[in-house]
Amino acid sequence: MFKKILIANRGEIACRVIKTARKMGIKTVAVYSDADRNALHVEMADEAVHIGPPPANQSYIVIEKIMEAIRATGAEAVHPGYGFLSENAKFAEALAAEGVAFIGPPAKAIEAMGDKITSKKIAQEAGVSTVPGYMGIIEDAEEAVRISREIGYPVMLKASAGGGGKGMRIAWNDEEAREGFQSSKNEAASSFGDDRIFIEKFVTQPRHIEIQVLCDGHGNGIYLGERECSIQRRNQKVVEEAPSPFLDEATRRAMGEQAVALAKAVGYASAGTVEFIVDGDRNFYFLEMNTRLQVEHPVTELITGVDLVEQMIRVANGETLALAQEDVALTGWAIENRLYAEDPYRNFLPSIGRLTRYRPPEEIAAGPLAENDRWHGGAPRGEAAVRNDTGVYEGGEISMYYDPMIAKLCTWAPTRDAAIEQMRVALDSFEVEGIGHNLPFLSAVMDHPKFIAGEMTTAFIAEEFPEGFEGVELPGAELRRIAAAAAAMHRVVEIRRARVSGRMDNHERKVGRDWVVTLQGQDYATVVDADRAGATVRFADGTAHRVASDWTPGCQLGVFDVDGEELVLKVGPISSGFRIRSRGADLDVHVRTPRAAELAALMPEKVEPDTSKMLLCPMPGLIVNVDVEVGDEVQEGQRLCTVEAMKMENVLRAERKAVVSAINVAAGDSLAVDEIIMEFE
Repeated sequence: MFKKILIANRGEIACRVIKTARKMGIKTVAVYSDADRNALHVEMADEAVHIGPPPANQSYIVIEKIMEAIRATGAEAVHPGYGFLSENAKFAEALAAEGVAFIGPPAKAIEAMGDKITSKKIAQEAGVSTVPGYMGIIEDAEEAVRISREIGYPVMLKASAGGGGKGMRIAWNDEEAREGFQSSKNEAASSFGDDRIFIEKFVTQPRHIEIQVLCDGHGNGIYLGERECSIQRRNQKVVEEAPSPFLDEATRRAMGEQAVALAKAVGYASAGTVEFIVDGDRNFYFLEMNTRLQVEHPVTELITGVDLVEQMIRVANGETLALAQEDVALTGWAIENRLYAEDPYRNFLPSIGRLTRYRPPEEIAAGPLAENDRWHGGAPRGEAAVRNDTGVYEGGEISMYYDPMIAKLCTWAPTRDAAIEQMRVALDSFEVEGIGHNLPFLSAVMDHPKFIAGEMTTAFIAEEFPEGFEGVELPGAELRRIAAAAAAMHRVVEIRRARVSGRMDNHERKVGRDWVVTLQGQDYATVVDADRAGATVRFADGTAHRVASDWTPGCQLGVFDVDGEELVLKVGPISSGFRIRSRGADLDVHVRTPRAAELAALMPEKVEPDTSKMLLCPMPGLIVNVDVEVGDEVQEGQRLCTVEAMKMENVLRAERKAVVSAINVAAGDSLAVDEIIMEFE
């Protein structure tokens, strides 16, 4: 077995590989850019090597810099993670020339399957059903338009070397095909060093389901079930689960056997994923093969008990697979939510900054992975499990140079409903402050009827949140539970205030029983009667809730027992109450005396400043170009400028007809959120 491996990656996947290497007794080497000098993966590894400036094309995807790090440390093998050089055949060849093992498939398999154009041709030759498209290289935007017309709109423009949603655009007409072609080329060149683009038919109402394969260098191959990855935004997965709630056993077996056959056809050896589009009749079409470890691999590990990173290392060491297909059993259900540094209230635009608070829920081991001692070890099956794969820590910074993913929160349970409920609690328990993040949105998805019913497609977010995410309106029953908890919390706060030292003699503050709780536009008159075990909160209609908790003032996470059911709240102080976040809702909850509540109702609401004649920067980012000049008359939908953030180009367009009166930025400027880009008459 290898004594030392280098991880040619960063963030959570580097940390993930280090965990398995430690378990196997293998020393690890991290590489890092200037931006990652204090990153978690650098701290976790046994050694670390600096490889250059923050941009990936000057550090993480420069093959020679990785090779220098290998030579300097004597690493015997390299795990590439995902992204960066993970699907780069030249990198695998460079390692082979140095006598260093690549913990991934052979270079020929990467070249054949990692390139999406080549892989589709091979799939067609192997008799695999594929989506109609143009597999050749497209030279310019006009050729892209011509091909798109021949295929028929809508079409998908995709980077041949792409992945992770980078270099992908949907075009519904000629103009979008032109713009999408150039943006896809730019993103592909920036992210992968390869700007080749191909076009295929965009299948409407599809489900994105992928098969995990595992092959060795001795001709053996198996599949480890499927993953449902249909909930996506901007072609980037947000929620994954295993197994799929849509597939039946016959379709699962057919997809799995086809995936393994395709892998064997190119001499594949390692973990890999074959992605399919599946229609409403369970017809499936080959989409692409990712010749690497997938971001969402934990859900497969949780239901099979197989540590995929360990298997990759063993295959790279020349070992034969210890598992046959009949040994693979899918047990229970696993769900993964990707926590992104993005603002869901601003159309999910990237957010950067320092994590002033980062407290994931406690990890719990259970299920097949724990039984097989592959992750935490030894917990009995039948309990719910929580796993959090991350590469950040409290006080660390989220950089503008890399992918915005902060963590992958996973839950496992014997049933899908139980796994969803465990995820709801885990999301409510996850504390993140200092940056914008998508925790509220993830909570909303977990409570969405279509998701609960398993009836989602890749259009789920676009269809269910067409105007973007504007927060959650909680149902009345949940509001009453929160109101009861808030009233009980307020009483605890008032008792502490009443006991403050330094009071004047003969002056004692009495804590009242009558309080009005205001939240989500509703007032609840309550009477709080407390005892040593908790409090009974009675409402004006005669109903009551029993609340018990050990919450104390200043604690930012409260776990309450309300009528025998758990309620997890994130709690922050505001004037006359609390800021409470639960199940995707962000609530200002005020608790006042009846007289104070009466007076508060007379207060005027604060009016937001008028920014209708300004274009504000919606995210921290870099101005790529400005497409208009002062004095130009712009039309609704016209392109105004492009802002790049976290490797994604974002085109800002005019919301209405106007005349540009001032431009305050130029190409190359770095802007903070809400900085004024231009003004209109």
